[in-house]
Amino acid sequence: MGKRLPSSPFLSLALAFFFLFLAKSSDALQVGFYNKTCPDVERIVRKTVIAFYKNDATITAPLLRLHFHDCFVEGCDGSVLLNSTATNRAEKDAKPNLSLDGFYVIDTAKAELEAKCPGVVSCADILALAARDAVSLATNLVSSGRWSKDYNMYQVETGRRDGNVSSESNALNNLPSSFWGIYKLKRNFASKGLSLKDLAVLSAAHAIGNSHCKSFAKRMYNYTGKGDMDPLMEKSYANKLKKQCTATDTIRVVEMVPGSSTTFDPTYFKLVIDKKALFHSDEALLRSQVTRDYVFSHVNNNTGFFHDFGVSMVKMGRNQVLEGQMGEIRKICAVRN
Repeated sequence: MGKRLPSSPFLSLALAFFFLFLAKSSDALQVGFYNKTCPDVERIVRKTVIAFYKNDATITAPLLRLHFHDCFVEGCDGSVLLNSTATNRAEKDAKPNLSLDGFYVIDTAKAELEAKCPGVVSCADILALAARDAVSLATNLVSSGRWSKDYNMYQVETGRRDGNVSSESNALNNLPSSFWGIYKLKRNFASKGLSLKDLAVLSAAHAIGNSHCKSFAKRMYNYTGKGDMDPLMEKSYANKLKKQCTATDTIRVVEMVPGSSTTFDPTYFKLVIDKKALFHSDEALLRSQVTRDYVFSHVNNNTGFFHDFGVSMVKMGRNQVLEGQMGEIRKICAVRN
């Protein structure tokens, strides 16, 4: 569905100007944090992500989602990667996280970094870098083969430490629901220091990947508990989804953007406008003037959207980070030292 960007030297320069920006760093984070202690960190993470991407282009969405789910619970501290123990159920075992994937990509990058720079690079930073590289691979520029070793969609601030707390209940209390309306979404994002504009921008991560039927089936079968359909979902699209998903299907997945689930661009906004987005939380973007205006103004604005996405990702990546001697640098991302 998404249109490819035309190839031209002018466009390349314009995109480079937008994408290679240096966001204002917080005290805890900075671009190039590992320049002296592990200068190859970005190359190693990127090489790992590319290797898995070549075998499975759908890996981009899970890596982006991992970073999002990490930052929204206990801050961007790698806590989503920790395994449950005999005395603690971790975030990854919370219901919204049971469908998370891509852990093996992070583990592979971490193993190579531990061999190269033992005890230096946090799992939280690997998550942030892998998410950037994943979404960069999914853009039209990359999929048309023009990603050089120096290309970044945006620069990632690093310097995070890994957290020691990972709680199923914290995940349940902090992760936004696909069934939420605009008011709950606004409060949730505000609690993470994110604005309504950030909500609109980051929601467009739904431009890539798939969703389990259970995450939206209620909209077609039992929206208000009376066996009804969500009146805000376009009827023919809802009927089409019914042919793919039963009311109780917990296994089947559907593309977030039909025919374009591995291409990252503002095509998602067109689905929102046409009431053909999967989630109620997608449709909710039309219920606020700020988010609605953004959706309509950026549906065909690739360059502006990509720039804004980078800014919002950097902003999200600063949420409740651990620094200095806080937390630890895990040797294995799934287990505390």
